[in-house]
Amino acid sequence: MIRRRRRLALLAATTLALSAAGAGVAYAEVPPDAPEQISNGDFSEGLAPWFTYGTGTPDVSDGRLCTTVAGGLANPWDAGIGHDGVKLNAGAEYVLGFDISATPGMSVKAILQLGSAPYTTYAAVDAVAGTETKRVEQTVVVPDDNPNAQLVFQVGGAAAEQRLCLDNVSLRGGEAAPPYVPDTGPRVRVNQVGYLPGGPKNATVVTEATDPLRWELRSAAGTVVADGESTPRGVDEASGQNVQTIDFSSVQTPGAGYTLVADGETSHPFDISGDLYDRLRADSMQFFYAQRSGIAIDGDLIGEEYARPAGHLGVAPNQGDIEVPCVPGTCDYSLDVRGGWYDAGDHGKYVVNGGIAAYQLLSTFERTKTAETAAGGAALGDSTLRLPERGNEVPDVLDEARWEIEFLLRMQVPAGEPLAGMAHHKIHDKAWTGLPLAPEDDPQPRELHPPSTAATLNLAAVAAQCARLFAPYDAAFAARCGTAAKTAYAAAKAHPERYAPSSGVGGGPYDDTDVTDEFYWAAVELYLTYGTKAYLADVTASKHHTGDVFAAAGFGWQSVAALGRLDLATVPNGLPAAEKTRIRASVTDAADNHLATLRAQAYGLPMPANGYFWGGTSNVINNAVVLATAFDLSRDAKYRDGAVQAADYLFGRNALNMSYVTGWGEQHARNQHSRIFGHQLDPSMPNPPAGSLAGGPNADLQDPFAANLLAGCEPMFCYVDDINSYATNEVAINWNSALAWFASFLADQGDAKAVPAQTCAVAYQVHGVWPDGSNTQVTIRNTGTTPVNGWTLRYAYTGDQQVTQGWSAQVSQTGATVTAKNLSWNATIAPGESVTFGLLAKPGTLANPAPNLITVNGSSCALS
Repeated sequence: MIRRRRRLALLAATTLALSAAGAGVAYAEVPPDAPEQISNGDFSEGLAPWFTYGTGTPDVSDGRLCTTVAGGLANPWDAGIGHDGVKLNAGAEYVLGFDISATPGMSVKAILQLGSAPYTTYAAVDAVAGTETKRVEQTVVVPDDNPNAQLVFQVGGAAAEQRLCLDNVSLRGGEAAPPYVPDTGPRVRVNQVGYLPGGPKNATVVTEATDPLRWELRSAAGTVVADGESTPRGVDEASGQNVQTIDFSSVQTPGAGYTLVADGETSHPFDISGDLYDRLRADSMQFFYAQRSGIAIDGDLIGEEYARPAGHLGVAPNQGDIEVPCVPGTCDYSLDVRGGWYDAGDHGKYVVNGGIAAYQLLSTFERTKTAETAAGGAALGDSTLRLPERGNEVPDVLDEARWEIEFLLRMQVPAGEPLAGMAHHKIHDKAWTGLPLAPEDDPQPRELHPPSTAATLNLAAVAAQCARLFAPYDAAFAARCGTAAKTAYAAAKAHPERYAPSSGVGGGPYDDTDVTDEFYWAAVELYLTYGTKAYLADVTASKHHTGDVFAAAGFGWQSVAALGRLDLATVPNGLPAAEKTRIRASVTDAADNHLATLRAQAYGLPMPANGYFWGGTSNVINNAVVLATAFDLSRDAKYRDGAVQAADYLFGRNALNMSYVTGWGEQHARNQHSRIFGHQLDPSMPNPPAGSLAGGPNADLQDPFAANLLAGCEPMFCYVDDINSYATNEVAINWNSALAWFASFLADQGDAKAVPAQTCAVAYQVHGVWPDGSNTQVTIRNTGTTPVNGWTLRYAYTGDQQVTQGWSAQVSQTGATVTAKNLSWNATIAPGESVTFGLLAKPGTLANPAPNLITVNGSSCALS
């Protein structure tokens, strides 16, 4: 679309168009079967991929697009209707045609142009639109090749307000696009990032051979370090390829630049290392800073190419998020809803998607309290990310999550208003904008959409989680979250069936007509935070409490019961022991199912062959999250290995030999669909930052670009790394939040060697509780065969409990983490012997159950 700062360039650009009318140029007739370069020109599929700017909300009905254009706009280019991704060939003839009408009547200019600086005009067609629909057709010749040109109808400049309608837009001519054949590189498909020394190491070979193949693993110097035979797997259902698999897990020697050779093909290089994923943890979380709304992005923190002014704070041309009105007819107030993260490739902000994304960042941190390999969260502490809040003594992952949580809190309907306590479903532009468009250049009015039960319950769940996790760092903010959570939950119970509509303009609908899972998730989080009987009653009354919440195709924003189940299984709580055992068994049972799926797939991922849909890469990851959680609960290495193997698919072990994470792997996604990261269309803009996850193969092909290019594709081939394909290649906060959780788990696994047996047992006994304190005794028993010479015990509180005194140990607390170190006289614990220490604590206002992870010298102990 044309930004304000582009206009001078546009006016100055030389018009190179040659029109058949008035130019005295003769053209050969464009054949009637010439290729069509416009997608959805009859608007039979809705608005996409068309966009509008400077107009009213477009109405696409009866097979045409209609919109209102304000009178008195200074220039024709102040309002427009556009289409990106138009393929032009230099010297080729085209017939540009369209049906148009306007009431009371106006002049319109259709322009084929370069969609980025210097915005050169290739061809222009003038038309006068009246109250009767007329057909305009003109033959034009374009001077330059451009596979991503832009068609824009400039519709501003009329004195009076206009009602303009457009239909049957066509651009016939040029060359038909050749059949799309992706470059899949070598037929030996590996994890291009690499493998953990003690973890699984598998590859897939695309071959016509049906007998086993010899393979060799070679070092960077070309030395053969291992060899063997592959396993034939037949035709893979998801890719349609005949494939064989290779298992070289026995190789555990770290090194860089390994390659795998089979069937005359050499794979992309990869490493074997225990620190493969350390940087991915930071990269995947850094994505959220780049997506922030309402703050200037500091190039010194994230890279100069990503520096930009704050978006949507009311600085022209933005109309701002500080005082946003509701969609007409839905409320009579405005809200300050600045901040938060831009949801995906557009500038909208959605509570249900923001909810699961914020939850997963919070859960990434909460896992450090409950998972042995998380090492107490040292890698997620303060100053571990490049954020403006670093150095404030709060873990950076919590700081990043807070940026979104603050926005979610602002979306709550104020007290005294109808539906007080509920949350508005979303806020976004009044009309769709085109690609690319930096946030600070978005001129569209912003609108609040009506509250929904789903959004309200997302707010309740995340705010309850916020209350317990922020309590040790910012008691006031934690209390604010808690109040909002309780208020939202009560409001949702009062209005249980306010569903978001399934349509909309200017933003995605995020509709959901089954919110029983949201009720369950919210009740779980409130129970975990407060421990009260009322919330527990709602948890146990839900059908999801005993139902199967782990679908084969994974969970996501529309199905969140799994979030509640995972947290009940991992976060300390007051459920009876038998109930905890049942809940944890449901996680390991689901993990067993995902392992069976993984083993059945020749590409080794925990996703069935029919599981390739919009954003499917995040669902693959969420299934890996279930596997990872099963490992954290059970310490059974098969679950860890399954989760680690799932990463192979993301980083290149797939039919396209493509890493779906920007900056990771030899061949990786670069051109994800995003208005902010529009380098493919505007070289002055950056590509998405390293660590950005693409949506991935999507057999439904819901965007015209992918539908035209990939028609008939096998599911795993239904992907194209092009900015125009929002159905296969968009970025989204809830996809990157899954990656951030998973990357942190992967980084925590180090060498992924054999899980050591537990050699200690700890008894944690609360002997007394009174209004302002409690008395706890902790006993460590050495269950190993060698003496313990010096010990450090650690655990973390769930909520706001604070240690006030200790004895028989040096007891201290940082944040929620309690550390107890031996004194000189009790440093040694002989096999079979025990030591005991005690502490006093101030309970606080939240639930403070006994911890379910206690470590001694960094290793977990059995709880007795």
